[in-house]
Amino acid sequence: MRPAPHPFHPGRRAVLAGGLAAGGLWAGRQAARAAAIPQTLPAPPSVMSSPPRQWGENAPVVVLPDPDIIALDPSFNDLVFGNANLKLAWHGGDWLEGPAWNSEGRFLLLSDTIRAVQYRYLWENSAVSVFRGYSYNSNGNIFDAQGRLISCEHGMRRVVRWEHDGSCHVLADSYNGAPLNSPNDVAVHPDGSIWFTDPGYGDTIVEGHPDAPGGPSNRDGVERWTLDGEVVTQFGGHKRQEDHVFRIDPATGALTAVMTQQQVVDPNGIAFSPDGTRVHVISSGAGPGQKGHGGDLRIHVGDIRDGVVSNLRLFADMMLDGHQMGPDGMRADIFGNLWCGANGPLGLCGVVVYNPQGRMIGRLRLPRGVSNLTFGGPKRDVLFMCAADALFTLQVNTQGAAPS
Repeated sequence: MRPAPHPFHPGRRAVLAGGLAAGGLWAGRQAARAAAIPQTLPAPPSVMSSPPRQWGENAPVVVLPDPDIIALDPSFNDLVFGNANLKLAWHGGDWLEGPAWNSEGRFLLLSDTIRAVQYRYLWENSAVSVFRGYSYNSNGNIFDAQGRLISCEHGMRRVVRWEHDGSCHVLADSYNGAPLNSPNDVAVHPDGSIWFTDPGYGDTIVEGHPDAPGGPSNRDGVERWTLDGEVVTQFGGHKRQEDHVFRIDPATGALTAVMTQQQVVDPNGIAFSPDGTRVHVISSGAGPGQKGHGGDLRIHVGDIRDGVVSNLRLFADMMLDGHQMGPDGMRADIFGNLWCGANGPLGLCGVVVYNPQGRMIGRLRLPRGVSNLTFGGPKRDVLFMCAADALFTLQVNTQGAAPS
């Protein structure tokens, strides 16, 4: 949409030389010009449906089946509920991430990485309230099998677990004597181990804090990385190291690098197969201050045995109608299908779904790209999708592989 023209403001000398008559004529023309600019500009279509789809509480009911739930393979029809529509559940954040379902409390937890706030969303009435007023720019979240919240914090560059008594336990904040980068996404393996990715996407003014002077995201030392960060300055990581995928041992708490930057460039989203024998990792684009093009924007998969990853290979190339989509977060359902957020052109962005063999079998078309998603609801049969400042939902005919 073309921006509205800016009002013309003559210079001080021109106004004085023109006198009152000229000034009155100019003011009249300005008033007429302002009146000609519409106060409410038309919004472009949000999705490439025909007719263009409207979203929100007062949106008209979408004809069934929903035209933005697209089956690319007959098997996808078994995973969706034909009488369900994609819905805009809530909007009001800045950049929503890390959706995690709390089974006991029956609520969805969300991170707003920019506002550094965590929200609580109640599925039964769509009410939203603040869960944690300051979260150190948390991103990925998950509840473990004991119902404890595990969060990745960009600001403090660490992974923490909130215990049942309300105390905070730091699970990881350094590796080989060097601080972590900005833990991004997290998953819990059936054996109780915690796996997380550690790229540098949160090492920015907006979603955490830059590196100390000389670091990749602050090479010239221009960015004042200590502003609004007394605790971060003292305790948070100040430098960067190579990107890794890490595993935290459930018995000893030992931190092990299970994948290196050379194996998966710029690791982002992570998800296990339901039986825990495979791990899927997304390779995303270049992070702040990183030289080169970054990752390959694809999903990789490896076999797991005794906490070790082997046979790492390509799972899906994230190509859709000739476009390279940008994957971010993902979760598996109980049948082993992978539901993945996809960023790209309007009409293609939203969610793509792969079967266990890596074949794209369906997709959900949304008005913006999806950063992360999870399954929730009492039966874990509601798909929650974070998309910029909005949360979308869909009733599905499958269930998330717990915990999610």
